[in-house]
Amino acid sequence: MDFTYSPGDEALRAEVKAWLTDHLVGDVARLGQSTRFTPVDWKVRVAWEQELGRGGWVGLSWPKSFGGREATVTEELVFAQEYALADGPVRAGFFGEGLLGPTVMAFGTEAQQARFLPPILRGEEYWCQGFSEPGAGSDLASVTSRALMDGDAWRIDGQKVWTSQAQFADWIFLLCRTEKESQRHHGLSVLLVPMDQPGLEVRPLVEMTGSDHFCEVFFDGARTDADLVVGGPGNGWNVAMGTLGFERGTAFLAQQLRFAKEFDLVVTLARERGAAGDPIVRQRLARSYAGLEIMRYSGYRTITRIVQHGRPGPESSAGKLQWSTWHQELGELAVDLLGPEATTILGPDHRFSGLQHSFLFSRADTIYAGSSEVQRNIIGERVLGLPRI
Repeated sequence: MDFTYSPGDEALRAEVKAWLTDHLVGDVARLGQSTRFTPVDWKVRVAWEQELGRGGWVGLSWPKSFGGREATVTEELVFAQEYALADGPVRAGFFGEGLLGPTVMAFGTEAQQARFLPPILRGEEYWCQGFSEPGAGSDLASVTSRALMDGDAWRIDGQKVWTSQAQFADWIFLLCRTEKESQRHHGLSVLLVPMDQPGLEVRPLVEMTGSDHFCEVFFDGARTDADLVVGGPGNGWNVAMGTLGFERGTAFLAQQLRFAKEFDLVVTLARERGAAGDPIVRQRLARSYAGLEIMRYSGYRTITRIVQHGRPGPESSAGKLQWSTWHQELGELAVDLLGPEATTILGPDHRFSGLQHSFLFSRADTIYAGSSEVQRNIIGERVLGLPRI
């Protein structure tokens, strides 16, 4: 694929830069790439999401019939690049715009589309994803949460875990069993469930970075309307796989740029500490730089696949496997350069520095969005054609 940007792409780039320069200021700009989701921070993120909505930057690639701009993949990439370069904050509306919205457009009814898509575009309703469970992380076919019809509504019982932003979300899209005695991929459904109700409890989980955006969610007789099933009862596996395809295709378009900024910080740190001339450090930096370039071209390959086929293929697992291990190695290099300082927390607010936070958070890179073990299985079976073990 030719990645020379068209005049239209460059015009959009100029528009994005100018808009971000005017609007990405004050409290929003101070958030930077922080993953802290305190109640105060959340209010700032919501206000920013609504500002993006007013500017027409939410649902950029959505069809115009659903309120989007119908941007091309390269136009979407241009926005993602400029947003990353400007240090735009982590999006509060990611799960609605990037996952639930495309899923409802692809599998939902007209009534579901009319009800749920407009509030996402305006930044008025927020979603979380209820897939993983204590016994069903990467192996989603093992979910045991269940929903059975009780009068004119579904009654839901079970538990979800690693549910990002659940303490702030208005709705959850939930993968659960809706057929008794069903097993594995059969008898699953995706339900849309309101969070503010009896029988639903959210417990935030404080991670080692100090953030608590991951949560446990418990369902004990929670309810949702009978018609809030995406794709129809029993079709949950196909719907969930579609949702995960949207995530792999669009969520990491600009991640290489953010990682490049971290790499630059590590290079600067090596120079400041007088370690840039050390042959081992230089070799590790060279390896990291090469990994960045591999990441970039792997991303281009994924984007090419999306342009040609409408969605990424199984080879995108190779990209996820590569960047997750690369990021962990970069964090380890940063800690080695920091030395004893890496074990201390400085400043009056007792927050980790950027490189400390990056190192700690990178421990999860090989687990979330599909563990490395699962990625290797996908590559072996679906890319290389090896037999299943």
